[in-house]
Amino acid sequence: MTFISYAQNFEDIRLWRALKHFENGFYIDVGANQPTVDSVTKAFYERGWTGINIEPVQVYHDALCQERPKDINLQCVAGDNAEALTFYAIADTGLSTVEASVAKQHRDAGMDVRSHTVHSRTLTSICEEHVKGPIHFLKIDVEGHEETVLRGMDFSQWRPWIILIETPWTRDQTWEQLLLDAGYHSVLFDGLNTFYLAEEHLHFKGAFELAPCNLDEFQFCYGHSFSYPLTDLETALHHERQRADRAEAELHALRNSRSWRAVETLKKVLRRA
Repeated sequence: MTFISYAQNFEDIRLWRALKHFENGFYIDVGANQPTVDSVTKAFYERGWTGINIEPVQVYHDALCQERPKDINLQCVAGDNAEALTFYAIADTGLSTVEASVAKQHRDAGMDVRSHTVHSRTLTSICEEHVKGPIHFLKIDVEGHEETVLRGMDFSQWRPWIILIETPWTRDQTWEQLLLDAGYHSVLFDGLNTFYLAEEHLHFKGAFELAPCNLDEFQFCYGHSFSYPLTDLETALHHERQRADRAEAELHALRNSRSWRAVETLKKVLRRA
C-alpha cells in the first residue's frame, strides 16, 4: 500500500523508514494539534498504530476524539509537575503556547492571542497510566515549552526509541543536554525538527541518512502544502467523494443492523405467503 504522507516536513516518512516493520506500534504526540493537517501520526494511525495525543486546544482535542477514537486523547499540556497554567491560544495555527514571552511576540506581530487556564501533567504520570509496552516514537511540538516537557519525563523508566522535537533554526536549544544525559543521540536536523535515537536503538541511524525520495514510494495527502494548488472543481469533487464515502458507510451500518435484517426476513416470509 502506498504510503500517504501528512506531516509538514517529511517527518512521517523518515519515521516509517525506521519503524515500518513493527505492527501495532505506539506513539506519543505532545502538541498534537489537528488530527490530519501536518500530522506526524496520521499515517501511522491509518496502519493500525495507536498512541497518546496531548492537545490543550478545545477544537483540536474535539477533532482528535472524533477522528482518532482508538487513540488516548488528553486535553492538557505536558509539564514538569501537575498544576494550572495560563495557555495562550492562537486560533487556526500551530503557534499556541504556555510561554508568555512567545505569546507576546505573536501578539506584537498582530495575532489574536487569547488566554485561558489549562491543566498540566508530567509525561511520567501519563506513561504510568496509559503505556503498557514500548514507545516507538515521541514527538514534541510545544512552541518554547520543550525543556519543561522533558523535565517531566523519567527517561530511566520510559525509553521512546525515537524522539523528534521542533527545534530553533539557530539550534541553540538548551534542553538538548537533558536528552544527551539520558542516553539519546542526535542523528538529524531536518530544518524544522531534531531527531534523537536512544543509544540502545542506534541501529536505526541509517534510516535518517538519506533524504526522502522516490525509493520511499510515498504520496502526499490531498491538499498537502508540497502538492500542487487545488482548483475549485477539484476541491468540490473531493467534498462530494467524502459525502459519498460517508453515505456508503451509513448504508453499510444500516444493512448490518438488527432492524434491517428483521425487515428483510419479513419480506422473504411475505413473498413466500
